[in-house]
Amino acid sequence: MQQQHRIIVIGAGYTGASAAGRLARRLRNEDVSITLVNAEPDFVERVRMHQLAAGQDLRPRPFREMFAGTDVQLRLAKVTGIDVDHRTVSVTDPNGAGEPEDLEYDTLVYALGSAWNAHAVPGAAEHAHDIAGRPGALRLRDRLAALAPGEPVVVVGGGLTGVEAATEIAETRPDLDVALVARGALGDWLSPKGARHLRKVFAGLKITAHEHTVATAVEADHVTTAEGDIPAAITVWTTGFAVHPIARATALETADNGQIVVDATMRSASHPDVYAIGDAALVAGPGDKPLRMSCASGVPTAWQAADAIAARLTGGKLPTISARYFNQCVSLGRKEGLIQYVTADDRAASAALTGRLAAFYKELVCKGAAWGVANPTMGLPTRRRRATGEPVRAGATAA
Repeated sequence: MQQQHRIIVIGAGYTGASAAGRLARRLRNEDVSITLVNAEPDFVERVRMHQLAAGQDLRPRPFREMFAGTDVQLRLAKVTGIDVDHRTVSVTDPNGAGEPEDLEYDTLVYALGSAWNAHAVPGAAEHAHDIAGRPGALRLRDRLAALAPGEPVVVVGGGLTGVEAATEIAETRPDLDVALVARGALGDWLSPKGARHLRKVFAGLKITAHEHTVATAVEADHVTTAEGDIPAAITVWTTGFAVHPIARATALETADNGQIVVDATMRSASHPDVYAIGDAALVAGPGDKPLRMSCASGVPTAWQAADAIAARLTGGKLPTISARYFNQCVSLGRKEGLIQYVTADDRAASAALTGRLAAFYKELVCKGAAWGVANPTMGLPTRRRRATGEPVRAGATAA
């Protein structure tokens, strides 16, 4: 009897969970075993962390329910290391109990994603809050709930995450003094129409925008800038993401920022048994411009990797679809939204959808993304192909 090909997916965000479910649909469980390793038992809707921080309750999505009826095996564990030469993943119990263990794989899908990036700004890691994941969002939620009326909250970062956080907090707590610190002009990544609407919403929510301002340090009660100190009972840091550090500690080829270098099928450039997806991968988009770290970028890479793995195991045709962008969906509280249409390489186009219709559109996108992860086998062909043996190696051609 042929031994099962062991596929391990590490990280169960939008990309890892999508890849595991898609692989289960593409391959027969007689031929492969699919193990999804994650430290938390529930799926985290990362695009809603600003809502969680502002005090809203999110629907729980347990993985065991999401993958019930599939061949995906869930392993609750924390990944502590990877030996890509011996093809093992080192894990420990998420709570620190028990002995460390090495899991052997034939194919690894690396989807550990990213966390917040303090950019080595003094005091940011010690005094600021992040909303890059559920633990940080819950800590911020508790701090916001304890604030008295009139106390100042400063959001550092004028990108999508910062704008969503500032508007959500200001709408939920109109009694607080909310400000946003932006390195450039407010909404300078948007079209003129989009930027005008953003300013209108900020004015309506009484959010102060400190434009062309750089935060140089964070203290417990203020943010330091070249223009002076900005009072802050709470500082929320949203200036970008940093990839998980584990990949850089392995023999995998990585870029300067720690992302894994991959080919068009998300296969590691240095180790053909490893695939990297989502924020963990350096993926060339339209015009060879790297895809930005986002759910919009990550899910297509998960599909690409899963289909490529299935093709190489079954002798099928390799996928050739290239990722591109269509729009940026921004929630501005629960009542307002902004859909900024973009070019294939993510530059703002002139068209933008605003107002309540845009808020409804963004909500549909969020629900659709979560539904896609919760129903990973829906909408795909029902016939699973038999694995032909060892996967096609680098340099070979899948027919």
